[in-house]
Amino acid sequence: MVRFGAEAGRVALRGVSAETAFETDVVLASRDARRAHFNGDRLASAERLRRELRTLVFTPDRLAVVKGAPATRRAYLDRSLGRLAPARAALPVEYAAAVGQRNASLRRLRVGSSSRAALQPWTERVVSLGTALVAARSEAVATIAEPFTELAGLLGLESATLGYDGDPPSVAELEARLDRDLDRGLTGAGPHLHDVRLEAGGHELRSFGSQGEQRIAVLALVLAEADVLRVRTGSSPLVLLDDVLSELDDDRRRALAEILAGGGQTVITATTATALPAEPAQALSVTPGSVR
Repeated sequence: MVRFGAEAGRVALRGVSAETAFETDVVLASRDARRAHFNGDRLASAERLRRELRTLVFTPDRLAVVKGAPATRRAYLDRSLGRLAPARAALPVEYAAAVGQRNASLRRLRVGSSSRAALQPWTERVVSLGTALVAARSEAVATIAEPFTELAGLLGLESATLGYDGDPPSVAELEARLDRDLDRGLTGAGPHLHDVRLEAGGHELRSFGSQGEQRIAVLALVLAEADVLRVRTGSSPLVLLDDVLSELDDDRRRALAEILAGGGQTVITATTATALPAEPAQALSVTPGSVR
């Protein structure tokens, strides 16, 4: 359950889960730092809050996952990877650090202040971590792909598919392109350049999907991950859907209401109380300065 409270310059959000017996408080104050507590303990970072409280979010700017550059999709996938496989959550950061070190070594080698022998350990490190990251990402995509296709279809986006584009790097590949990498001072192959493929009816949604189709694709991604987490952990994540209804027609709104009825707790924001054709467990009216 999520409860909201407000007073002058301060908003408190309290999340309570009967499934996993935890309580989380987040306090936002206009003239104070943000504070978060988990089971009474002060959390030192937002990252720990993300680990402790599984929360999936849809906001209008998340359409960049479909419309934006590959880096946006990679970042989204890596956050999903951290939730689906916490033991692998550090892989993207470790890999990025290895690529950064190899790039620095390339630039030193280019100006003659280092040697190819000094570059070799970083090449091997990039290959080792890159291979593990590609495997982890591919597994995460494969896990989400089936529920994504099903949920997108229920929401009116037929034949939607999710895939991962990219192969594991190899030492031979990086050595074959070493002269090009030296010229640029950058590692030109590996999962830092890969992409997540989102299609419907065989067409790439980034280039050929309408705004409504792109919106449904992002929503289906969020709901698919929620389904997977529910099965894997035995408890439902908190799903936050901000302004998700504005571009959905009545049929799709009804389909969304039916999907949400079978899941865990969901918080939806809308401009009117009747936007979602379902009876909420709790309705809050938010106006400037008050929540009632």
